[in-house]
Amino acid sequence: MDSFQALVVKEQDEQIIYEVDTVTLDDLSAGDVLIQVAYSSINYKDMLAVQKNGGVIRNYPMIPGIDLSGTVVQSADGRFTAGQQVIVTGFAMGMTHTGGFAKYARVPAEWIVPLPANLDLREAMVFGTAGYTAALSIIALEQHGMKVEDNPRILVTGSTGGVGSLAVQMLTTIGYSNIAALVRKEHQVAVAQSLGATDIIFASELGDLKKPLQQQKYDYVLDTVGGDVAATVIPQIAYGGSISMCGNAGGIQLSTNVLPFILRGIQLLGIDSVNVPIEQRADVWAKMANDWNIAHNALTEEITLEEVPQTIDAIKNGQHLGRTIVNML
Repeated sequence: MDSFQALVVKEQDEQIIYEVDTVTLDDLSAGDVLIQVAYSSINYKDMLAVQKNGGVIRNYPMIPGIDLSGTVVQSADGRFTAGQQVIVTGFAMGMTHTGGFAKYARVPAEWIVPLPANLDLREAMVFGTAGYTAALSIIALEQHGMKVEDNPRILVTGSTGGVGSLAVQMLTTIGYSNIAALVRKEHQVAVAQSLGATDIIFASELGDLKKPLQQQKYDYVLDTVGGDVAATVIPQIAYGGSISMCGNAGGIQLSTNVLPFILRGIQLLGIDSVNVPIEQRADVWAKMANDWNIAHNALTEEITLEEVPQTIDAIKNGQHLGRTIVNML
């Protein structure tokens, strides 16, 4: 434990570089609990973290990685003991606090969720922040009227990405059977269908962004993209429906109008997975560990720490499918 490997992001000559480097425990941020990391995962936010002006990391050097699962090595907090298996996602991990792309991580006890029964450390990172976000999105939509027995028309945007692919599979597992998947490229069609999508919509065929109201095609939308995609879909949501929003790969601007909201009564549900109070997290993880557990057949690739840059490039270039987990053992 004297020294170990980590992915480190640095600022050098006004440029941002990142590479696997040797670090020590002294390089880790402060916290109550030291964890030996078993797995991490790569999210869109992790890609942004290693970009210049990515808006995620502002102080360098930093170890990125907003997710981890692992085993407690030392704990100064009575809620956790050595040998206990745990999960950490979100909060300031991989942003202002050293994260999961390292053999060890030290975090505040208030960020830790005990690994639930029926889920192992690898499966926990198949879900990670992406799965947690997908689950929060589904929960929000169900709290606003989405029910299996109504056979609602559901659209999932970014359907072959991390959040979207898990969302499609979770929805199918729960019992929803009328799921449209939004894709951009031909090779994504078979992938979306394999996940459980019953209809495929190409982004180029989505509709006219300029029309304030369009045909009511979807009862509920689980949006992972944002930008013009979300703005185009909102006027297509049926009366009383809802759209959950959790991503900004399509941009942070939302150019829409008030008519879908005041004439059709639709609701826009913002999904934050970063700062959800720890008291609320265990229940969501319990769903993913039990009735919503699709980790065994999720679209997943497993890589080493040294292979992280290639996956980050794939995400940046829009070529990434499903989930990529990082084996830190």
